[in-house]
Amino acid sequence: MIRVLIAEDLHMIRGALVALLSLEQDIEVVAELHNGGDVLEAALASRPDVAVLDIDLPGVDGLTAADLLYQHLPECRALVLTGLGQPGNLLRALRAHVRGFILKDAPAEALADGVRRVAAGERVIDPELVAVALETGESPLTPRETDVLRAAQNGATSDAIAVKLSLSAATVRNYLSNAIGKIGGRNRIEAVRIARDAGWL
Repeated sequence: MIRVLIAEDLHMIRGALVALLSLEQDIEVVAELHNGGDVLEAALASRPDVAVLDIDLPGVDGLTAADLLYQHLPECRALVLTGLGQPGNLLRALRAHVRGFILKDAPAEALADGVRRVAAGERVIDPELVAVALETGESPLTPRETDVLRAAQNGATSDAIAVKLSLSAATVRNYLSNAIGKIGGRNRIEAVRIARDAGWL
């Protein structure tokens, strides 16, 4: 019997995943969570073979949770189930020792098949996603440039970003200018869009 932990913040989707996997005779859902901050504790208590994680979890994101599982419970393999198929997310997932990366719009049977294959020690990653990730590459941004561009996503002014990140407005403008130049956007709005589409934010 393959023991599975599911972490998904949307109740309806989590319920559907649990119901779907519960139909499989060789799979047992041993924990279901909505907050990424609870993943490690629940996994240590329930000892799943596979953790099915959404990337976009509150508390601790799914990729950070996967990395924590790898450090503290390496026998539990992580499978990311996400609507965020950006290449940057796949590269981050691989660095976090994720064994599977399945998009939420995949056929329903892909999940059970993915769980079985990951439990058996295989990698389950769409080859097309891998090709796009390799083509797109790593983010060219420094961590601080990423922070500033992320803070600019919702149209915040340089002054507002400076207050939020404890920087001077001039420093924020420099980081934004560097980020826009590296990404190749014409302005901050376009730079944010390019970076978000690549999964760098």
